[in-house]
Amino acid sequence: MRWARKRLRMRARRKSLQLRRVADRTAQLRADDILLFSTQRNEMARLPYFLEYYRDMGVSHFLIVDNGSTDGAADYLAEQDDVSLWQTSASYKQARFGVDWLNHLQSRYGHGHWCLTVDSDEFLVYPFCDTRPLRALTDWLDTCSIRAFSAMLLDMYPKGRLDAEPCLPGQNPIDIACWFDSGNYTMSRNPVYKNLWIQGGPRARLFFADAPERAPALNKIPLVKWDRRYAYVSSTHMLLPRGLNLVYDQRGGEKASGVLLHAKFVDSFAAKAAEEARRREHYADAKEYGAYADGLADEGQLWCKWSEKYINWRQLEILGLMSKGNWA
Repeated sequence: MRWARKRLRMRARRKSLQLRRVADRTAQLRADDILLFSTQRNEMARLPYFLEYYRDMGVSHFLIVDNGSTDGAADYLAEQDDVSLWQTSASYKQARFGVDWLNHLQSRYGHGHWCLTVDSDEFLVYPFCDTRPLRALTDWLDTCSIRAFSAMLLDMYPKGRLDAEPCLPGQNPIDIACWFDSGNYTMSRNPVYKNLWIQGGPRARLFFADAPERAPALNKIPLVKWDRRYAYVSSTHMLLPRGLNLVYDQRGGEKASGVLLHAKFVDSFAAKAAEEARRREHYADAKEYGAYADGLADEGQLWCKWSEKYINWRQLEILGLMSKGNWA
């Protein structure tokens, strides 16, 4: 595993040659800043609220890779005082779906910082997030010598057809996509990397009903006290060294964890799914997006009679989708 980690870091350095620096404000980084890393493509409609959400949470600086946007997103990001931006038109797939690019930036700029790695449609909630900023969580994690914090990806969706109500630029997408599956999740332990593997939710229920083992992974480790020796292996599902993946209590208790509210399924999703299915730049030649495009053509909605409406983090804790552990 040590050699595997070195190979990933070497690969990230090679792929970094594909990045063109557009707006470099990293000189303003302070030692205790919480950093956010992300890749994006044509997410202009989402970015204003995304940045506002994480600024309010306590993120100090955003380090973002733009992968060939054509909707003005790169220009918008370059104008933001707390954003450092890199651009590339290289293959997202050949960069291991952006992981190589971010591994490089995290190694160079994230060392010693708490680093949050999320997509522009992922919104972190954690225990007491309504009253305590992200800094309070990271201070507690430091005190407990915990280096990584997990969050289950929770697919959110509207009631009725996805295209029934538009999600306007700058709007909180959870105002529209406020429903989720409260059950039907499976969990297993990866014997190689030691991380938990979670599947289920509306995507497994609707798009992968005949092959649930092919449903997308919902386990994530988005918040890490970064060290330049670390590397993400597959998205934010797992890391090396393997000890970072032990974000659950192996003795039957519970460690604190969060949830990433996944606001992918709004009115723009059908067009996005069709585009990504054509581009074939996602995992397994974007067969997942092909399944989405086909499924939505038939159903048009993810809501069902067992769907539950989102209220707050305490609701998610009661349902067992997140835990406050001993952080009280």
